[in-house]
Amino acid sequence: MKGNALPRKVIKVLGACLFLLYMAGLVYFLFLSEDYGHGGVGEYDYNIYPFREIARYIRYRELLGMRAVLINLVGNVIGFMPFGALVPLMARGARRAWRITLLSLEISALVEVSQLIFHVGCFDVDDMILNTLGGLLGYLAFRIMSSCYLAFETRKAGAAPRTGGRRTKRCRGKG
Repeated sequence: MKGNALPRKVIKVLGACLFLLYMAGLVYFLFLSEDYGHGGVGEYDYNIYPFREIARYIRYRELLGMRAVLINLVGNVIGFMPFGALVPLMARGARRAWRITLLSLEISALVEVSQLIFHVGCFDVDDMILNTLGGLLGYLAFRIMSSCYLAFETRKAGAAPRTGGRRTKRCRGKG
């Protein structure tokens, strides 16, 4: 560790704590919160056709109201962004876009199948699409932040940038 950089172990522990808090919040909002349609008993519904509900929310946005549209479309994306940002922070093996995309899809599918089995919320393939997009966007945020952090630490230390053993066009320098 050079300078004031946070040790990797501390970052990993903080990431794990944030991840646990995130998962607890996700479980609450997806399965327990009455504000999002999980408290009432009624007819159960599901959607197995990709983009059907996304198109319906966009088409009928004025009738449904912007709050419902934002909760459904934007909320599903934003809801999985922490997943895509925190998993690669904790697990070096998950620092590839395809892995985070696959993990986001798998966790989203697990949630949707659980909702189908327990009749909580509703099974929607469009939610899986939006959640997976959110996980990927979270991963991109992780990559941007880690690049900024690395550049900051490199400048502060006055050393050549670390590139994992390779020099890239962006990081070429003397030495």
